[in-house]
Amino acid sequence: MSGFIQMTTIEAPPKTPKIKQPPRPLIFAVDFDGTLCKERWPDIGPANQPMIDWLIMQKNRGVKLILWTMREGASLEAAVAWCRERGLEFDAVNDNLQIMKDRFNNNPRKVFADAYIDDKNM
Repeated sequence: MSGFIQMTTIEAPPKTPKIKQPPRPLIFAVDFDGTLCKERWPDIGPANQPMIDWLIMQKNRGVKLILWTMREGASLEAAVAWCRERGLEFDAVNDNLQIMKDRFNNNPRKVFADAYIDDKNM
């Protein structure tokens, strides 16, 4: 039987059921300089009070907030304290929420959010 090629069909592996993830809250990643305050790097400019008020309202509705900024060290600590003084508390700072770390089974460098609020994209 030279020249004869036998064709076989390969069955697809059985589909594994998708693991149903529990519902999660909306997540907003928020920039600091130019978004929460006027751009005055390395200082902190005047507050963008309408944005701060809106974010506090969103947090009260269950939205999770991540401070997503280039600041680090003492400059980052000052920004977090400045926000706290205005009643704005974050669920994470330059990091993923624990619920997303658990969902991904790791902590990717890219911060996961449903919306990224930044003066550069408004």
